[in-house]
Amino acid sequence: MNDIMQPSRSIVLEALRDVIDPELGYNIVDLGLIYTLKVADSIVHITMTMTTPGCPAQDYIMMAICERGLRIPGVKDVDITLVWEPRWSPVKMVPAARTYFDIPDDPHE
Repeated sequence: MNDIMQPSRSIVLEALRDVIDPELGYNIVDLGLIYTLKVADSIVHITMTMTTPGCPAQDYIMMAICERGLRIPGVKDVDITLVWEPRWSPVKMVPAARTYFDIPDDPHE
């Protein structure tokens, strides 16, 4: 019997902050690349995007997500769906990330 419980969504998100977009040097969670994340039957289901279609770091980031996710106790698999709609924009970043990149809270300013 497996005594390891399925991790919560917040534990998985915190762990995925270890995954850094190599071009931007910032974590994918706070960049707003993850649109949805659900944990069911010890499988992490992620719907996400990249900052741009054809992002050269796409394969690296997706591999890093899988590797980091599988190191979380209770995770058996990581399923990633990559989408392009809605398009990513800086408004999806957390405020601290926008500050780091000197992007105004209202990017239309």
